[in-house]
Amino acid sequence: MAANMYRVGDYVYFENSSSNPYLIRRIEELNKIMVNPMTANGNVEAKVVCLFRRRDISGNLNTLADSNARDFEEESKQPTVSEQQKHQLKHRELFLSRQFESLPATHIRGKCNVTLLNETDVLAGYLEKEECFFYSLVFDPVQKTLLADQGEIRVGSKYQAEIPDKLAEGETHTRIQEKLETKVWDPDNQLKDPQIDQFLVVARAVGTFARALDCSSSIRQPSLHMSAAAASRDITLFHAMDTLQKNGYDLAKAMSTLVPQGGPVLCRDEMEEWSASEAMLFEEALEKYGKDFNDIRQDFLPWKSLASVVQFYYMWKTTDRYIQQKRLKAAEADSKLKQVYIPTYTKPNPNQIMAPGNKPGMNGAAGFQKGLSCESCHTAQSAQWYAWGPPNMQCRLCASCWIYWKKYGGLKTPTQLEGAARSVSESTPRGHMTRQEVQGLSPFTTSGGRAKLLAKNRQTFILQTTKLTRIARRVCTDILQPRRAARRPYASINANAVKAECMIRLPKATKAPIKNRSIPRPPLATIVKELAIQAPLKLKAPRGAPTPINRNQANQPRGGSGLLGKRPFDSSSQAAGLPFPTNGRPFTSGMRTTSQSVIKRQKVNQGDAPNPVVFVATKDTRALRKHLTQSEMRRAARKPHLPVRVKLPLGPRTLVLPTLPSSTSEPIVLED
Repeated sequence: MAANMYRVGDYVYFENSSSNPYLIRRIEELNKIMVNPMTANGNVEAKVVCLFRRRDISGNLNTLADSNARDFEEESKQPTVSEQQKHQLKHRELFLSRQFESLPATHIRGKCNVTLLNETDVLAGYLEKEECFFYSLVFDPVQKTLLADQGEIRVGSKYQAEIPDKLAEGETHTRIQEKLETKVWDPDNQLKDPQIDQFLVVARAVGTFARALDCSSSIRQPSLHMSAAAASRDITLFHAMDTLQKNGYDLAKAMSTLVPQGGPVLCRDEMEEWSASEAMLFEEALEKYGKDFNDIRQDFLPWKSLASVVQFYYMWKTTDRYIQQKRLKAAEADSKLKQVYIPTYTKPNPNQIMAPGNKPGMNGAAGFQKGLSCESCHTAQSAQWYAWGPPNMQCRLCASCWIYWKKYGGLKTPTQLEGAARSVSESTPRGHMTRQEVQGLSPFTTSGGRAKLLAKNRQTFILQTTKLTRIARRVCTDILQPRRAARRPYASINANAVKAECMIRLPKATKAPIKNRSIPRPPLATIVKELAIQAPLKLKAPRGAPTPINRNQANQPRGGSGLLGKRPFDSSSQAAGLPFPTNGRPFTSGMRTTSQSVIKRQKVNQGDAPNPVVFVATKDTRALRKHLTQSEMRRAARKPHLPVRVKLPLGPRTLVLPTLPSSTSEPIVLED
């Protein structure tokens, strides 16, 4: 009963999402909202103060919080903790704010304890206590800043007074008392108490007369009673007693000091210096910020000093205005709820994975693979599993880690999904050859081009698997599903779950050893040299040589081009008697015709240049291409790894070559 009873000032958990961690809030007010005025039923709404976790602030502010934590550890001389404890301590740190919000009280999921971090506290002690948090910085959600809390309790060795050693018997101290303190009143004076009281009455009368002569005071206190009440304040009495001390408790000299030649002395305190509008601003700021005088001065009264604001507060507490506001707040507090009873939340979480006796959960929990381990503690056995993280990652947490995630907003161990940086310490082996080294071994690369290729800016990387990964591919084939992963390379694979299942199955799999066939592979340099020998380089034809024409080109239209046909020639240039270069375009000496398209020559970047390995087709290969249909050519281009089946003709065909009228004096060379 007491555990489910929540009062004003308690730190509680609020649940706003079934998959996100709890919100930590402090209850300021409990208000009952009437749904139907005719009945007594209604909902309870809690006005709460927001506290933020590290996951709720930006990366720059997290860096600032880390720097503050390091300074705290150095100043307070904290004992060393492990990396996992440092990771868990970040989950216990909160950031206070002045942001208020209203939440339904039915979303409360339990109580927690939040304290201000002190120099005498041991950080590791927070890990030993359940549901215990601390804060030392204040977060501003609007300005996105982190500031030190002004309400710090100064407890520690550097805030303690240094007590000198005790003097021996008969020894006198050598300190000069006048330099250490100032004497403002001597109780052993020659005046009696009635004489002192009479002098104080005279000081009040002088103060009332001085206010009557002052124009500004006469406007603020138009009546004699108000002026006399203002003159009876402590500021007048302090001035009178200070006057007696300065004049050696001589009443005649003190009287002359109260009323000099220029007129009576007027002493005012902060209640008289402040106007009515400034007092209203102060009351409004006090309602918003409480007794945070720095923010009151900064946001509402910047023209006042901090000492003036503090003095006015303590004088304002002696007025009737303060008593009236205190009575109004007490009446409002009586009408509000002091506490509320919230029963324990027993509804199932939609992130549950195949709960016993229930339907599968949401967020893709029904499609989880078997054999996955907990993402936090890597256990494979749990009474209940919960889906965690993105649905396509298929990560899950056990029951204890799920409760830790909901309460503390993180996992017990850092993971990649939670933002932990994994350092890649594996370097490229020396036996691996980069792309530039392979191109440097090619016989088609000159020494100048080889130097350019070796100076490329691109970095070569290698993905090298470990022995455990290669074994897991064979042992956990049902979980890994390599064929499905090959079809969907963009989908991520939970490698930790596969390795954990492999470690479970590995003792059973050792009884049936895996047969691995070792395939000898020649070095890459040998393969490149063999390809260069089998595919000789075809030399370019010199400029101005006759253009070879295909036999089938005479039967094709001049304007169209087939899938495998060569580029058609221009009949107009042939009629004009212009020579044809090897690219099939008319050659002119420095002149470009209007019908010829302007082609901008692009400069090939050395970094984007392809590999300088050339594959030249032979006459037999070109002859086989002629017997492929258009659909077979497309199929071969889409699936180059499949062999191409070509149906050769039964006998050779004789091609009848039509006679073409030659418009040039050069002979036409026909090639098959």
